[in-house]
Amino acid sequence: MNSSEALAWLYSTQLHGIKLGLGNIRKLLDALGVRVKGPGAPRFLHVAGTNGKGSVCAMLDSVCRAAGWETGLFTSPHLVSFRERIRVNGQLIPEADLVAGIETLRETVAGWDPAPTFFELTTALALAYFQKRGVEVVVLETGMGGRMDATNAVTPAVSVLTPVALDHQQWLGPTLAAIALEKAGIIKPGVPAVSLPQSEDVAAVFNHMAYELRAPLQWVDAPLAELPLALAGSHQRWNAALAVAALQSARLLPSPRTLARGLASVEWPGRFQRLTPTLILDGSHNPAAAQCLARTWTEEFGSEKATVILGILRDKEMGGVCEALAPIARRVLAIAVNNERSSSAREICETFKAASPNTPCEEAGSLPEALEKARAYPERVLVSGSLFLVGETLAFFGREPQEKSLQ
Repeated sequence: MNSSEALAWLYSTQLHGIKLGLGNIRKLLDALGVRVKGPGAPRFLHVAGTNGKGSVCAMLDSVCRAAGWETGLFTSPHLVSFRERIRVNGQLIPEADLVAGIETLRETVAGWDPAPTFFELTTALALAYFQKRGVEVVVLETGMGGRMDATNAVTPAVSVLTPVALDHQQWLGPTLAAIALEKAGIIKPGVPAVSLPQSEDVAAVFNHMAYELRAPLQWVDAPLAELPLALAGSHQRWNAALAVAALQSARLLPSPRTLARGLASVEWPGRFQRLTPTLILDGSHNPAAAQCLARTWTEEFGSEKATVILGILRDKEMGGVCEALAPIARRVLAIAVNNERSSSAREICETFKAASPNTPCEEAGSLPEALEKARAYPERVLVSGSLFLVGETLAFFGREPQEKSLQ
């Protein structure tokens, strides 16, 4: 297979849907000979939560690389290229290794019933590649939830918990407490855990889980204030404090100078990314993330408002996203995301008008049309509502995320 054929097969497994559970991933890792605990296994830094997971993972990866550790990074989803999901020392998985890994997976799972899901296969692909490369530290982002997420087959050096909010309720449960129980599933017996402040319901679940498993749980109580940070927004300073606490718990915290170098070099596309001085990309796709985006916009630009190009998936809480973004929007250009789960431009406009009746909202038939319309207005342009839309924008401008290098 070439890379297109290999990825076509892998994407075809999405037809198997989402099946939460650890049976298949454990069977798959065993068949591939991948070690996920004990002698010979890397140190895993396992990150779960609703918002901020990717940013925290990017910080952990950057600091570990600055400290000289051979480091693997597994995140999802990707923005433009599938290869973004799997990196070693900041380098995207080479196409040859990607194809070889997928061919091995295809041969291994032929005839399996039940068949592994796309995310199970992708997780196994990443862990097998990391083992092949002999990495010492793996930064691992959960796909959804935690307890039954494929990444939970590992035994980590530390369990890292970012803020929990309502999202994926159809899979994780209707309440914050139910969702928290799934996220807390990454806490392991005797393994240290660190968490950012949570709502009362979520904190109660985390405390109970840690107590039952005799896992030391550290609550981060202040943002990181004294070191330079490449990512914008006050919430990122909380994320940085969480990353520092996690590294300390895992006994990976480097010298202050190395820590500062790693945090100053973090790159995480699609999170308040200034593509140009007047074009900002942020993939906030739930109300809590959109609130952070609005707060960061105000921190960076004061009372200035934006022309917002907005695309939102149908299974997200569209009303809450619109309400959060309304205070910073001069006008909205609504478009359908290039995804079968997308809301229509009309649905987005109707929802935004209900949230902010005095904010003009017009429909655009495509991203290029929306960008062209936005050029007629004097405000900065904010593209938001979905990471899929952010990825589409990066691809439109030919800006595929590349290998990361420390400054």
